[in-house]
Amino acid sequence: MNQNIENQGLSADQLNDELSQQNPLLLFDLRSKGQFENSHVKGSVHAVCDVHAKQTIMPKIPQNVKIVLISEPEEIARETAQMMKSFGLDAHYLEGGFYSWKGKTEKGQTGKILTAEQLESHLDQVFLLDVRNKDEFTEYQIPGSVNIPLGDLFNEKTLEKIPKDKTVVTICPHGNRAMVASFALTRAGIDSQTLAGGLAGWNQILKPITISQKPKVIQVQKIRKGCLSHIVESNGEAIVIDPLYPFKKYIDIAKEHGFKITKVFDTHQHADHVSAARELANKANAELYLSKYEGYDYDANFVEDNNIIYFGKSKLRVIHTPGHTPGSLSYVVDEKYVFTGDILFVESIGRPDLRDEAEEFTEQLYNTLHEKLLNLPDETLMFPTHHGENADTTNGAFYTSIEKSKKLPWLDIPKQEFIKKVVAITRLRPMNYRKIIAVNKGELELVNSEIPDLEIGPNRCAVDAS
Repeated sequence: MNQNIENQGLSADQLNDELSQQNPLLLFDLRSKGQFENSHVKGSVHAVCDVHAKQTIMPKIPQNVKIVLISEPEEIARETAQMMKSFGLDAHYLEGGFYSWKGKTEKGQTGKILTAEQLESHLDQVFLLDVRNKDEFTEYQIPGSVNIPLGDLFNEKTLEKIPKDKTVVTICPHGNRAMVASFALTRAGIDSQTLAGGLAGWNQILKPITISQKPKVIQVQKIRKGCLSHIVESNGEAIVIDPLYPFKKYIDIAKEHGFKITKVFDTHQHADHVSAARELANKANAELYLSKYEGYDYDANFVEDNNIIYFGKSKLRVIHTPGHTPGSLSYVVDEKYVFTGDILFVESIGRPDLRDEAEEFTEQLYNTLHEKLLNLPDETLMFPTHHGENADTTNGAFYTSIEKSKKLPWLDIPKQEFIKKVVAITRLRPMNYRKIIAVNKGELELVNSEIPDLEIGPNRCAVDAS
């Protein structure tokens, strides 16, 4: 063994001294999850060293903190420590492997986990600690969270910013760095919990709210993404408009309320979330309806302007409403409700620039708003597919009336001025929007496990008229 590798080895006694002295230290156990949960060095974190870890986690580990790897046999940790050292990390390994350890051990999973649903119900009682780098945090964050990058958690002055009278919840994209952060906090005497699934999982919570009864309208909200979908039930038969993942939620709602989903609709090819329409229609044995004006690479019932579809005792009328996309549709149910997709929102209007033809689409948007949607009766209730952070709710749901929509900013100005103003706006595009569009179109195969990562970040489908 060369001298460089020998310097990376720590005996069980040396490791015990490091732990007892409370030195800054990260202790990673590379054994299987089952072995780890059966018994591990107290304070260690279960870790998997694979290609994903090398590419996404290792570059985020602070270079000024000692890392000790544990395996059984020793060789796995030793070779991994060599590799990590080549990345500039201060990596070491436990000589003799796990069974050389005679100090304190414990059982169970790494750290304490808090699910997204649990966090949602206790948001006002916790301190949200986002441990990503500052540039990541600036791009997207849970409102109210505080950013302290992982590397800074080994600085005593930084730790003083963390309150002692609230439960600390550590946050990162998937929970890996957050788990390491929780370990670092434990070493500093601060108890914490990790958001399971990280920000990717946070965006996947669906919450149903019943709005009306005849016909029954249920708004299903992806509450931390700002996405909205709707179930409309009539005489035991239900349609779903713009369904979201996880699609099983809609099947569960149907069972709970005792109706059958028979038809599934999308208003357009979405750019900020993966459509669950095709999979929901397949699993519910329902008919799938899509816009005839937008190209899809799979079969469906393609509908166009003025088509009529019946369900239960209700009638759905199709309106072609281009502007956000050239093939966007809106659906009018029983001449009482209109589902507008991303053309008209509670607080704003749809953005026309996601297909790179902003001026042409902005003119279409103006025409759609003034000649079609705003010409509906004032009392028509309008249900969008997204909402912004500052949108008003009615009994917890996002909807409004056509009468109120007419008072939105920019809807009282001449056409050319409207086009000039909207085209001049520069807005960030939805994260991963090109790939999401390709998946929704059917050009790319959908891998369900990738959905949380594709959808991470805020929705950006509205024009900011402030």
